[in-house]
Amino acid sequence: MHPQPISWAAGHSIRLLDQTLLPLDVHYLVLEQVDQVAEAILHLRVRGAPLIGIAAAMGATLAARGSPTDPLAAVLRACDLLEATRPTAVNLPWAMTRMRRRARHAARLGESLHAALLAEASAIWDEDREMCRRIGEAGLPLIPEGGTVLTHCNAGVLATGGIGTALAPIYLAHAAGRKVKVVADETRPLLQGARLTAWELCQSGVPTTVIADSMAASRLRMGDISCVIVGADRIAANGDVANKIGTYGLALAARAHGVPFYVAAPRSTFDFRTADGPGIPIEERRPEEIRRVGGATIVAEGSGVWNPAFDVTPADLITGYITDLGLLGRGELERLREPAVPAPA
Repeated sequence: MHPQPISWAAGHSIRLLDQTLLPLDVHYLVLEQVDQVAEAILHLRVRGAPLIGIAAAMGATLAARGSPTDPLAAVLRACDLLEATRPTAVNLPWAMTRMRRRARHAARLGESLHAALLAEASAIWDEDREMCRRIGEAGLPLIPEGGTVLTHCNAGVLATGGIGTALAPIYLAHAAGRKVKVVADETRPLLQGARLTAWELCQSGVPTTVIADSMAASRLRMGDISCVIVGADRIAANGDVANKIGTYGLALAARAHGVPFYVAAPRSTFDFRTADGPGIPIEERRPEEIRRVGGATIVAEGSGVWNPAFDVTPADLITGYITDLGLLGRGELERLREPAVPAPA
């Protein structure tokens, strides 16, 4: 059984799995205010590019319910607040653009703003669930019987509205009885691979081995890795990929050892307005995330800290993109370009 990272609680609140407490404590939060949702996204209680887009869309619906005098203005303010929480993942502004558009349309027609936004948030979630399934099907042929996949960070159930992006082919291979195994980088500094990927895979019965990030090149050299599959937070028009810090080094190591390196992502993660990787804003997080581990200070006093949350992997290091339109090469990404979305009918 897959864990459920987010759901509606009593139809008016959001029930959210606090991922900062995993794997030791499985604790759900009940969020009733927009600022609570913003705090949850900012502090990684909910994370993963597709899932924070879904969570923010759900959060915007809370604003429509909570302001009887000017609900449209409240929703637009909420969307601005939520969009500002994390700058790198493109799914967040993508979802907020949809929610603003739907809110303005509902207001012009005199519709119930809360009902309209609830329907839009549900549509975003349903679409992501379906895209995850299609990504899994597109990536399934890449995983041989008894194969071992190396992954970095978490791009599974805990990061999406469905069975994941990078983990989706793994889940389908496991369900098909292919005896797939996973090697998960621990993913410093917040250990999403060790805490989250390993936890959800073990919950689903997929054999998993955790390694320190610095061990990945040595493991690739052993020759037992069938392929590397990672997720993405933003993919530029030329195919450059922003993903969790450490992805770039993993791609270099995979190229050096002749191991295919795939990026799995839905079309909502492709940002055709950004030409290439240098144009992607990279979030820098608090130095305390590196200075302290488990409550203990591990960095010498007086030392500086650099803590980018993401890095950019150039397109020429990527073997292919596992998308909801299938496995695509760099020259085929234009197929994912979405036309201008018309106002709802």
